[in-house]
Amino acid sequence: MDTLSKKIKMSTEINNIILSNNLDGYILPKNDNYFTEYSKTNHLKSITNFSGSAGFAIFLKNKNYLFVDGRYTIQAEKESGKKFKICEIPYIWPKDILKKQIKIGFDPDLFTWETLNKYFGDNYNLVPLNFKFKSERKNKNNYPFFSLHPEVAGESVNKKIGRLINIMKKKKIDYTYISSGENICWLLNIRGRDLPNSPIANCKIIITKEKQIYFFSNQSKINKIKLSLKKLKIQFLKESSILNCLVRLKNGNFCIDSKSCSVFEESLISYKFKIIDREDPIYDLKSLKNEIEIKNMVNSHIEDGIALTKFLYWIKNCKLKNLTESKIEKKLESFRKKSKNYLYPSFDTIAGSGPNGAIIHYRSDKFSNRKLKKNDLLLLDSGGQYKWGTTDVTRTLCFSKVSNKIKDIFTRVLKGHIAVASTDIKKAVNGHNIDKIARKSLNSVGLDYRHGTGHGVGAFLNVHEGPQGISKNNYVKLKEGMVLSNEPGFYKKNDFGIRIENLVFIKKIKSKLLFENLTMAPIDKDLINFKMLNKKEKNYLFKYHFDVYNNISPFLNKNEKKWLAKLI
Repeated sequence: MDTLSKKIKMSTEINNIILSNNLDGYILPKNDNYFTEYSKTNHLKSITNFSGSAGFAIFLKNKNYLFVDGRYTIQAEKESGKKFKICEIPYIWPKDILKKQIKIGFDPDLFTWETLNKYFGDNYNLVPLNFKFKSERKNKNNYPFFSLHPEVAGESVNKKIGRLINIMKKKKIDYTYISSGENICWLLNIRGRDLPNSPIANCKIIITKEKQIYFFSNQSKINKIKLSLKKLKIQFLKESSILNCLVRLKNGNFCIDSKSCSVFEESLISYKFKIIDREDPIYDLKSLKNEIEIKNMVNSHIEDGIALTKFLYWIKNCKLKNLTESKIEKKLESFRKKSKNYLYPSFDTIAGSGPNGAIIHYRSDKFSNRKLKKNDLLLLDSGGQYKWGTTDVTRTLCFSKVSNKIKDIFTRVLKGHIAVASTDIKKAVNGHNIDKIARKSLNSVGLDYRHGTGHGVGAFLNVHEGPQGISKNNYVKLKEGMVLSNEPGFYKKNDFGIRIENLVFIKKIKSKLLFENLTMAPIDKDLINFKMLNKKEKNYLFKYHFDVYNNISPFLNKNEKKWLAKLI
């Protein structure tokens, strides 16, 4: 079935849902029933054409709405604006648009109560409908789950389970339902290939305070991990057998994950058990990387830095004629593939030239694919999954002399980037306070950006990971061992985009907590107005490029090495 036919069929199916159930509307999310950011099933794209990683649509009888955050407003307008009213959260909420007490249908497998309460509250009659689109294709994926050696993971499964059980006993929790695949991957030292860009295994588990584990997944994928997990008290069960398992369990207290436990699953659990906690403790445990994980991340970033530096030398010195965004993506990928430890991208590469750079999470396709022009800025956001680390880096590049205005803005973004990198974390405490520091230079002249300054990053896991982050609404205390991005930016619609992103980890140096750079790739000095930098900022930039040179230069050829040395 071609894309257009599929969209028409899904639209018809939604209209039929609304009419046959006497509804006023229907909600369709982007996610699948595993609530991952990057899933192979994307309901939203199938019908709205919106390709972003987060959002949801509301279909009414007379009008359709698409809700996205600030990263995707321009993108959503371009991809879906003709047929959908684009609403930016948190400035516009469903409650601001919809009439009270209207009946809205939703799939209880695809929503959590936390999400529904956040967006709709008590003002609407939400009707659960367990409906599956006939036009939806099942993804054929036969990649088996696999185990990480403790020497790679840095901690044994038994120790991790022991830490989890101790938390459960302190909180008087009898059972924990872990519905997030990335958390299970961390706990059991396993990985998979169920997602496009993350080594995540789609699975769910129930673990008891007696360390009994019930593992729900596709049974064809578990043979390899059965052997490595044989010493555990673990039963491997079908994905659909959660209800049967719950029936057999004795009454007790449950902990669930409010972020990934669906309305349907929570209803099953609450029917028999008392839910006393809605925060999966693994999020916090996972956020603190051990020494081995940090070491693997450092090594991965050196390999990634080699590839990116070689690419940057190539593109800064090549003829731009007929060089398109898609060709740039493929060329960068070709440099990464030269590493024996490179596996695949950690997300779809963003190569936005000129006005496309202003689309924060832009992705080129056959319709938008621009030729790179000499006067364009190129915003390049990319990353890789390596054995055994995850990278994410953004560089903004120019190919001719730029205006003082562009230099001024780029330098203000750089000043914000350096301010974050130089933060005394014990004083700042959390990402909310650091976010203010990042925006200060831009805010002083009335400029800003509509995304967070940084997100948490997994160790050979998801490129976006919580609870740690640097944003206006993140108050999580930052601790030693956390990995985050540092990526302030600025975007002028229909003109250009600027972003500078490094990954960092939090390191204890004497009595201080400081950010240590993971990313090893040069920053384009042709875009910097050095008169705007103070002595500390200049020293930081010198030291950063000196570190890049020391780590990367042994792997470069003569010309690449000479070019990199000039940037110090």
